[in-house]
Amino acid sequence: MTTTTTMSTETNDDLALLGLMQLVSPALPIGAFAFSQGLESAFELGWVSDEASLAEWLEGVLEDGLTRCELPVIARLYDALNEGDSAAVAEWDAWLAATRETAELAAEESRLGASLARLLGSLSLLPEKEWLPDQAGYVTLFAYTAFTRKVGRRQALLGFGWAWLENQLAVACKALPLGHTAAQRLIERLRPALSRAVDEALTLDDSELGPALPGVALASALHETQYSRLFRS
Repeated sequence: MTTTTTMSTETNDDLALLGLMQLVSPALPIGAFAFSQGLESAFELGWVSDEASLAEWLEGVLEDGLTRCELPVIARLYDALNEGDSAAVAEWDAWLAATRETAELAAEESRLGASLARLLGSLSLLPEKEWLPDQAGYVTLFAYTAFTRKVGRRQALLGFGWAWLENQLAVACKALPLGHTAAQRLIERLRPALSRAVDEALTLDDSELGPALPGVALASALHETQYSRLFRS
């Protein structure tokens, strides 16, 4: 009996891990590769020009952005979903939308959310309407998908951070003279920082939340009129 229970638990854990890997995969067909979150503009402006300056930029966005915005909100969405509190889910979804300071950042959140919703619908995984607000953003749908796949709360935050990091490095490899080996060095540098970011995010009170990324906001706003662009944000 114990062996059967253990095998069942391990199978469930395996399926949750595979579900998280699917959700954070660059191959997930939601179009995340098309967005740079202002990073392309930072290249154009000369704020980020090499491996060292890219590392500083990413560390800053992680510390002052994800740690105080997306990561703690995913944890709160997780708790709200676990409690069946659709009002709290809607409240945090609206809060996230309000933090998107430019038209491009707002469009990224809504378009990725719509794409993920369509994908979930095609996989028969889209929730009943009362679970999520209409036109929920990407972060909310990410949290919902991880929750329904029974991914652990902390693992969901790590997965989101990992997906963000991989996407930013993919942008850099396309738009900067940055090789794939350099990208791997940056991953090695930022992996501990990502773990620490999750630790901190899980300790923050609601009053401590809110991104402080004026550089990203300015870069994103300037990107709207940038003459030559590879990315949509």
